[in-house]
Amino acid sequence: MAFAGTNHLAVATAAAASFLFGGVWYGMLSQSWMRALGKSEAEIKNAGRSMPLLFSITILAQLVMAWVLAGLIGHLSTSEVTIRTGLITAALVWLGFIATSLAVNHGYQGSRWSLTVIDGGHWLGVLLIQGAVIGLFGAA
Repeated sequence: MAFAGTNHLAVATAAAASFLFGGVWYGMLSQSWMRALGKSEAEIKNAGRSMPLLFSITILAQLVMAWVLAGLIGHLSTSEVTIRTGLITAALVWLGFIATSLAVNHGYQGSRWSLTVIDGGHWLGVLLIQGAVIGLFGAA
């Protein structure tokens, strides 16, 4: 399936930029995030998860997210793929789907609200970066 006007270079760049943002975000907030999660660094390292596999899943997920966001932005009209529409669409997607899902899931899981704020801030940053990059590159 192809969305009309999808700029694949923009999608790849948006995914890469948002992946790098996640590294910076969680690098800066790692101690706060671990406290909010209720785990120590040793517990996280010993969880038996393969970091290369998790990073691969993360970049794949962000590629899919950027591709879908590009499709949503492009549905406005290929002449409307701008930084402004990219940011507005990204913010609405975050508010309507990400923030609500995190609040519900973290609420039922009994997670601290600080975890929701940290993770929600990350996904807001991811989407805004993706929306800006897609808008900056424009339609194909």
